[in-house]
Amino acid sequence: MSNVWVSSAPRLLAPSVTLERPVSRRREPNREELRLVAALRRRDPDALQSLYHEYGATTFGLLRRLLGDHQTAEDVQQQVYLEVWQRAPDYDPRRASLLTWIMQIVRSRAIDQLRRRVPEPHDPGMVALTDPGDDGRAIDELLEQWRVVHLLRGLPGEEADILRMRFEQDLTQREIAERTGLPLGTVKTRMVSALKRLRETIEREEAAI
Repeated sequence: MSNVWVSSAPRLLAPSVTLERPVSRRREPNREELRLVAALRRRDPDALQSLYHEYGATTFGLLRRLLGDHQTAEDVQQQVYLEVWQRAPDYDPRRASLLTWIMQIVRSRAIDQLRRRVPEPHDPGMVALTDPGDDGRAIDELLEQWRVVHLLRGLPGEEADILRMRFEQDLTQREIAERTGLPLGTVKTRMVSALKRLRETIEREEAAI
């Protein structure tokens, strides 16, 4: 597998814009997802390569942001996709999308790595880190951020660009209009359409818990 570098982490979604989560339910995986899962279960190495091509940049970007070290992120990235390969027979595409499933593996391996960095306490009365606590919540926020950024790839280019400027660069609609040269009304219309598409995409991605 080739290593993928993502130079910077995107910002969290602006607090003024909320994407409501749908009620959990059994999802319907698409045909391509089912084909890829079947190939993974057959132990087809081309399937793993396809998976890495689709999600590798997103998972590496998240790991690089979480771990703060390029080499460590590469090492954990390899662990993640080895685990994907090993656990593929147990994956249920009707409970979670491939993206959601893989990102949860990333979360687990990143937390493992962060815990190993905590020095052993010298004072017997001290307690070693056993629960990510606040760090875990921060990881969940960052995981959701990168998941949404990945999902933006499925939107039409002009709509995705507007959402990136809004969320990643924290630009207002008027500032976006000034930067792009588009009428303010066009920016507003495209943003409404983009958010609708993004919500629909997130609904399809949600796991049934």
